[in-house]
Amino acid sequence: MLRRAFLPLALAPSLPAEEYTYGPDSSRQPNVPQGKVSKHVFTGSTVYPGTTHDYWVYVPSQHDRAKPAAVMIFQDGAGFVNETGHSRVPVVFDNLIHKGEMPVTIAILISPGMLPARNPSEQARYHRSHEYDAVNGRYARFLIEEVLPEVGKSYNLTSDPNLRAISGSSSGGNCSVNTAWERPDYFRRVVSFIAGFTHQRGALILPSQVRKFEGKPLRIFLQDGTGDVNIQSNQDMIAALDQGGYDARLVVGTEGHNMKHGGPLLPEALRWVWRDWTTPIAKPLKSFAARFVDPSLPWEPVSQGHQSTDGPAVDPDGNVYFSDAPNNRIHKVDHTTGKVSLFKADTGGATGLMFGPDGRLYVCQPGHRRIAAYDKSGKESVIAPEASGCNDLAIGAKGDIYFTEPQGRRIWLIDQRGARRVVHEGLSFPNGVRFSPDHSLLLVADSATRWVWSFQIQPDGSLAYGLAFHRLEIEDEVEAGQTRSGADGFTVDTEGFLYVCTRLGIQVSDPAGRTSAVPLKPSEQTPSNAVFAGPSLDTLYVTAGGRVFRRPMKRRGVFPWVQSKPPVPRL
Repeated sequence: MLRRAFLPLALAPSLPAEEYTYGPDSSRQPNVPQGKVSKHVFTGSTVYPGTTHDYWVYVPSQHDRAKPAAVMIFQDGAGFVNETGHSRVPVVFDNLIHKGEMPVTIAILISPGMLPARNPSEQARYHRSHEYDAVNGRYARFLIEEVLPEVGKSYNLTSDPNLRAISGSSSGGNCSVNTAWERPDYFRRVVSFIAGFTHQRGALILPSQVRKFEGKPLRIFLQDGTGDVNIQSNQDMIAALDQGGYDARLVVGTEGHNMKHGGPLLPEALRWVWRDWTTPIAKPLKSFAARFVDPSLPWEPVSQGHQSTDGPAVDPDGNVYFSDAPNNRIHKVDHTTGKVSLFKADTGGATGLMFGPDGRLYVCQPGHRRIAAYDKSGKESVIAPEASGCNDLAIGAKGDIYFTEPQGRRIWLIDQRGARRVVHEGLSFPNGVRFSPDHSLLLVADSATRWVWSFQIQPDGSLAYGLAFHRLEIEDEVEAGQTRSGADGFTVDTEGFLYVCTRLGIQVSDPAGRTSAVPLKPSEQTPSNAVFAGPSLDTLYVTAGGRVFRRPMKRRGVFPWVQSKPPVPRL
């Protein structure tokens, strides 16, 4: 079956109904060894507390416990495991594994969770939409941290993401795409039937994310029918995948929101998604992010073993300094040699760092409730003895200092005379702060929302015409103790694009305030801050958790203390 062109429903011609019949691969065949299916119940989840999940494990007869088996997880497991049901997974697996058209694969077929009722007179709470339709990494964590380890106690499961697949229908199809999208380090093959990338719980943002995010190593098979209201969202998704250069396929039939087409199609879908399974799935090299990064050049670890890295700052020679507040240290990275050395100990818990026009390194010292500056030798001078709550700072071309106080929800100015005053208050959690390239605007990330605010700086240093201007991508659901976007530190390039560290990754926002691209995160830990460095300011350094990373960029940064007018942006 080939991908069909699709017209809006109002313009689409009426297609005759097609008859979909099961082929031999969906029926028991003589001399084909049969695997075994066992039923289990998973309780004690910490990701979805209080829930129970029924699940089945299919183990092929060819499985050798001495060899790790490939893994495929099916959502709505009760429907897929039934040998006379819509998909007949055990039968299809037996036939395709026997013919060598897919690897020896253990299937985990899991039903959505439910919170059991306390007594027979009460109703249980059903979690299907909550688990499947949410656009975040929670369900992925459930599979990775709980389901796979539980099944792994009894069977030898592969740890190779190239040999892990995931599938489902309807909301389970959404869930499968989203899980692999969130965690391609665990799942790289997807088979989705009649999914709806719509606004039930925010899945309509997925095609947009596919366009914006740097390519991920995924292979995705989609199916839907012209009689399904979700068909347009699948057309949008395949267009996004094609635009991003993904190995993806959409097969369209004439059925509606059911498995009359998808069930008989399962053998073809499995052959396609598992083809050449010994060859790792490659990361596509096309995406909007490719305008900013070279997809063939990955992140390079620079330094590790720290407790919490933050505040990367570039010096006039292109070297990078970063803080490790819990260890009370500032380290220096020589950009040319990559050597990391201790610059300063006993730093007052230094967090935000920034070089000024005088060549000194300015430092927020929350432990001393002040701002200090270090010269090249490490000699310390107190700049502002009363700067309690200083988190991040920006130093102007004339030495004026703006700093954020997240807990107090304030932005402060220390002018050239040393006078200190509040210039704005009321943001939910003001965090990273930087100037636009020409220093006409002060940009402030609000971690608790999806916005980076833009203020025009007035001649007296006050801020005016503040707007929630740069709109960041956010997750559908935020768990307790986490902020909405998690927007932290950021940097800017010569054209006025922002590179904002967020929970979803490093989001590139254009001067008009639109998120244009999201390069892949250097690690699973949320990046905390970024800076352009190197002699040409064309390498992006990022702090994340206890490590520092760098990556060559197609754009160049600016020295924060130098004013330069950017070009007029595309509007």
